[in-house]
Amino acid sequence: MFDNQAKGGSTRVADTIARTLHNHGVRHAFGMPGGEVVTLIDGLQKAGIAFHLARHETAAAIMASGASVISGKPQMLVTTVGPGLANAVNGIADAAQERVPLIVISGIVDRATRARYTHQVINHAQLLQPLVKASFEVEPESAASTVARAIALAMADPMGPVHLDLSPAVAEMTVQEPFSAAPPQVLRPMVTTTDPSIMALSDRFKRAERPLIVAGFEAARRGADTAVLALAEATGAPVITTYKAKGLIPENHHLSLGGAGLSPRADAILLPLVASADLVLAIGYDPIEMRLGWLDFVKDATKLVEITGTAPDHAMHHAGTRVVADIARFVGMLAHSATRRRTWVRDEPAFAKAKLRSLFAGRDDWGPHAIIETLQSEIQDDTIIAVDSGAHRILLSQQWVARRPLTLLQSAGFCTMAAALPLAIGAKVAAPDRSVFAVMGDGGLEMGIGELATLRDLGQPITIVLFQDQSLALIALKQAAAGLAPAGVALGLTDFAAVTKGFGGYGINVETINDFRNELTAARTRAGFTLICCRFAASAYEDAF
Repeated sequence: MFDNQAKGGSTRVADTIARTLHNHGVRHAFGMPGGEVVTLIDGLQKAGIAFHLARHETAAAIMASGASVISGKPQMLVTTVGPGLANAVNGIADAAQERVPLIVISGIVDRATRARYTHQVINHAQLLQPLVKASFEVEPESAASTVARAIALAMADPMGPVHLDLSPAVAEMTVQEPFSAAPPQVLRPMVTTTDPSIMALSDRFKRAERPLIVAGFEAARRGADTAVLALAEATGAPVITTYKAKGLIPENHHLSLGGAGLSPRADAILLPLVASADLVLAIGYDPIEMRLGWLDFVKDATKLVEITGTAPDHAMHHAGTRVVADIARFVGMLAHSATRRRTWVRDEPAFAKAKLRSLFAGRDDWGPHAIIETLQSEIQDDTIIAVDSGAHRILLSQQWVARRPLTLLQSAGFCTMAAALPLAIGAKVAAPDRSVFAVMGDGGLEMGIGELATLRDLGQPITIVLFQDQSLALIALKQAAAGLAPAGVALGLTDFAAVTKGFGGYGINVETINDFRNELTAARTRAGFTLICCRFAASAYEDAF
């Protein structure tokens, strides 16, 4: 029973909202408070949903995304009216393209004065219309049902954000306590080896000489890792993943070819291999992460079979056969029915894997390659790494050997900058016992540097590995490739170690691998957060990816 429950079985609308969210697995809310949402925040706290103060609403939305990926549950963004929600637009757009079930609740001016009052008033639903699956205003009599509907929509494939407006007067109202909506039990019929679709695909695998698997984020998020590995081993099909699905099968496995989609040099090796395959199985593959080189990556649609949880809403590729099913169960049964045989008799996947390994191997004693290699050697298999957008992200995503799914977090569909730190914070909130790192560039950190205060206040022992090259290096490389002079890409020399100390963390500038390794070791036992600023020249990225 809530402490603030009124006599006669009535309760505040804010408490009904909070209890319904809790029933559906929401445990964390992120945001910036305002006068319009103070009652809601009180209700969340009483229901067991922790409210985490961020320094910017977009960062708060991305924190919720990190917590959602790690927990597998919907999470929540809370903003105040007008500028609060407007500040969150980037983060909500990121959630839309990253397929995050984000519940956005914004304060709104009370209805009695809304038509007359203009201060901070904008049309929230219209602002977010291109970015959310739906937008509702919470009414007192139907609060629980509205919230349950919002969560159901957010969790339906493809997942995405849903927005709710809540006025202070409605939040404070006491109503007769309604049925607090809980999620239904979902029953999934068991697919058997005699299912016609299983039998048909099994037969195709028996005839295929060069099968190949392209797997995506949905396969990772739906727990299909064991099934995909079993199918790959049974059929000899090499596995290419999107960046967000890295680790779906351990990337030190001989059948793993790692991630694809951003590096032209990697794609030059992988796309010809895909073209030579006579059967391509796309498992939970969402091409929102990919680039133009992956448009119709299988030219003959009859060779492409897609296994997905929902019919796609894109035209990036065209599959001759599509199976809409529970991904993990269907692939598991397909693996069970597969006949073990040797494929790819000329070992083309092995040659491709060796080329990739050579292409992205470390070159020097210091620089981005060496930093990534050293970080890899110092972490555990279940360590969570969040990486920001930029040149360092492309290199790390190719060079990194992920051994478990959902351990490398990034903004891969929207590719927004300054995402790594809030992703890391959200992941640490959801999994406090796991080690978490944020890998960022200097431009990205300067864009979201206020979240160092969030780290301090949460007491999270996250380690930030900062690549400081005093440049927006990826844009500079694109300017050079177009034959243009650099413009608007140079960054001044910020002393990030001093800035970190000002925020209450431990900061250090390093310029050698030994110093970097020693600081990684020291950070393991530090109670607060650590920032290791790795300084090198931007020219180290030339021909890197």
